[in-house]
Amino acid sequence: MILAVVDGLGGGIGSLIIRRLREVIGSEIEIVALGTNAIATSTMMKAGANRGASGENAIALVVQEVDLILGPLAAVVANSMMGELTPRMAEAISSARAKKILLPLALNRLELIGISGEPLPHLVEMAARRVEELMN
Repeated sequence: MILAVVDGLGGGIGSLIIRRLREVIGSEIEIVALGTNAIATSTMMKAGANRGASGENAIALVVQEVDLILGPLAAVVANSMMGELTPRMAEAISSARAKKILLPLALNRLELIGISGEPLPHLVEMAARRVEELMN
């Protein structure tokens, strides 16, 4: 199984996800860090990703080859992450055949009704446990 973690800005959310996945699953899974910029990718690589790529074209191509995509909900919202996540990236991620596990973090001008508002560490834990379930 190949898993992609998508993040932007400084890569903090993606790095939390990768660190927790490594704790829960170890090295059994290949993790590809997909950053909207080089800093995000570098941060996720330091957290334990096997390989990484940055930018619109890399994200659009790589998400077509992975089995699972993790990241914040912003990964499927055009122009999110302060404009770093382009419409092409959002379309590629949302239309990829891979299963998506998205953390419902707050976005400007987008309100999700019925979401519990769990803190980020709890969301990352739930995502890691779901990946573990999918691997079994």
